Amino acid sequence: MADPIIRMSNIEKHFGSVIALAGVTVEVNPGECHCLLGDNGAGKSTFIKTMSGVHKPTSGEIYFEGKPLSFEDPRDAISAGIATVYQDLAMIPLMSVSRNFFMGNEPTKKKFGVSVFDHDYANEVTMAEMKKMGISLRGPDQAVGTLSGGERQTVAIARAVHFGAKVLILDEPTSALGVRQTSNVLATIDKVRKSGIAVVFITHNVRHAMAVGDRFTVLNRGKTLGTALKGEITPEELQDLMAGGQELATLEGSLGGTV
Repeated sequence: MADPIIRMSNIEKHFGSVIALAGVTVEVNPGECHCLLGDNGAGKSTFIKTMSGVHKPTSGEIYFEGKPLSFEDPRDAISAGIATVYQDLAMIPLMSVSRNFFMGNEPTKKKFGVSVFDHDYANEVTMAEMKKMGISLRGPDQAVGTLSGGERQTVAIARAVHFGAKVLILDEPTSALGVRQTSNVLATIDKVRKSGIAVVFITHNVRHAMAVGDRFTVLNRGKTLGTALKGEITPEELQDLMAGGQELATLEGSLGGTV
């Protein structure tokens, strides 16, 4: 197995007296989809924000491509090749797909000695990158707001890949999608993984994780409950870990098997 592209070692994150992460260690390899699962409040959001430079860890080490790394802010993480696609997607619905695709990275050309947005280049790249992900747009000038939720997720993923992501963090990308849109997004994740990019897939849906995941780490109350390779754990066992395992069994016993 390849050396990890990113290793979060014994990460702790405190917010005053609140311990959000209590010594979490996770490794992510190039070309794998590493699923991070956990119920609400498990620490998933804090963990990915620490990985992507939003939060600085209270203690612990981040190793990227084998070297210790400290991110001062998210721009450092993005420059290193760690891209995050959040649930809100940070897109402007009334703007075209191509303008959203290149937002913050606008290509320019000279016209009458003045730098202007290079529509032709942006349109060509956007159509090509979306086609690679299996999405056929009516045209690059189509407003993002007219796309389905799954298609908007794919735009955000394709944008991150195009601009050099080595690690792609996906924050609950399927949580608000229907069955067909979910299937399309999972297929996109599979394409990205097979291209050699490391994917960190944050989810609380075991079925979605099992569909594309290579490894699975469960977070519970800021701690890892272990990491398993595909084939080493069943969906039922994974769900049981997420639900609290022994705690649920104890509760079920105390309630006479009614849980």
